[in-house]
Amino acid sequence: MAKEISGYVKLQVKGGQANPAPPIGPALGSKGVNIMEFCKQFNARTQDRLGKVLPVIITVYVDKSFEFIIKTPPVAVQLLDASKVQKGSDQPNRKRVGTVTWEQIKKIAEEKMPDLNCFTVDSAMTMVAGTARSMGISITGDK
Repeated sequence: MAKEISGYVKLQVKGGQANPAPPIGPALGSKGVNIMEFCKQFNARTQDRLGKVLPVIITVYVDKSFEFIIKTPPVAVQLLDASKVQKGSDQPNRKRVGTVTWEQIKKIAEEKMPDLNCFTVDSAMTMVAGTARSMGISITGDK
């Protein structure tokens, strides 16, 4: 028989760098989860993606046990890495802060495909391009 779910916790944690300090400690402590056990498991599973921001969805059960799913890094974070800028524009429709190529957009879209709500790489590229535009990052080259 399946365990009864107590709730879900959504966090964004840097890969391999989970520790009991905020935001992880308070979020999991309020649900009664063993914080150190989560940190050990998360760090072990994200050794290959050290330092990248990773969304994680933690399923907490009534008996205080847990499972978690690690998603791919957010598109915004990947775009900032690709364009080598610190942050997006404060006026994206007027001021551009960086540029990316369609090849970079395609690479990000292919990596993010499992987490996006689309069926083709072309539609995923359109979603990533929209995020880039809303961050003030212009796109160069041919699609």
